[in-house]
Amino acid sequence: MIDFHYERATNLDEASVLANFADTMVIAGGTTLVDLAKLDVVRPETVVDISRIPGLDAIDVDASGAMIGALAKMSRVADDPRIKDGFPAVAQSLSLAASQQLRNMATIGGNLMQRTRCSYFRDPAAYPSCNKRTPGSGCAALGGLTRNHAVLGTSEACIATYPGDLAVALVALDATLHVGRRTVAAEDFFLLPGETPERETDLRQGEIITAVSVPASPVARRSTYLKVRDRQSYEFASASAAVGLELADDGGTIADLRVALGGVATKPWRARAVEDALRGTPLDEEAVGEASRLAVAEAVAFDGNAYKIELVPRVIARAILTLGGLA
Repeated sequence: MIDFHYERATNLDEASVLANFADTMVIAGGTTLVDLAKLDVVRPETVVDISRIPGLDAIDVDASGAMIGALAKMSRVADDPRIKDGFPAVAQSLSLAASQQLRNMATIGGNLMQRTRCSYFRDPAAYPSCNKRTPGSGCAALGGLTRNHAVLGTSEACIATYPGDLAVALVALDATLHVGRRTVAAEDFFLLPGETPERETDLRQGEIITAVSVPASPVARRSTYLKVRDRQSYEFASASAAVGLELADDGGTIADLRVALGGVATKPWRARAVEDALRGTPLDEEAVGEASRLAVAEAVAFDGNAYKIELVPRVIARAILTLGGLA
């Protein structure tokens, strides 16, 4: 039984003050924190409940884009017709995540703050070496079973995959996170492990995610989230791609393109090389297939996950061709 102190914040200022103390964790839906506490991965001294703060669950959509409150439930955002119409990749990424029961409980902010699903990280009794849990202790995954681990953005300190779906779509669509009094691009919010894998995000002490804004654009309206996994439901991605496509007036030329990857990197991974190679070119199956391979040009396999290097280009190409009406 974990002994901790419980506080319920009634407004953002109060929540920020409470969250500023060491060994304090914020809870909303609870689907991540409770899970990690049961596994003895985290042992907070204080839990700050922000679920009752008014105004943080709004979903506002206008001509400029969508503003999604951090306390909005995943299922509610996924089912919102305005999100489905203007930002289908966002809606699809949410619908394909977790289970319906979890989506009904989990919040947008909590989803973005979820920790890795690396089995070595989540089993401290069997695997005490984990640089994410205990910096400097080593990485038990290196030399272990790596089928679900990353091939992009890895370091000698960590090869754990970022597990989320929503963040991949947000990175592809140039979304912005509102944290405290500042804003951070979704792509910059998630950090590479480098030598400090315990730092997974740019969230600072005392800060809380309050909202996510996604700009309206042609690539956002014509977007999709393709997730390939071992089973159809309640499974994390072996590889996924959030893709937004804008065709020129001729209907056959790629005017603009956005590609981000999930399930294969240590953070949501923007595949800019693919975007740059295809932007301004005819939408052609062979060209798309060739350009999609650029996404894994710097990939590093670890025995069991080499299949991802072949899988990623296929997932990207299928998503692009589907949006372009060629698949």
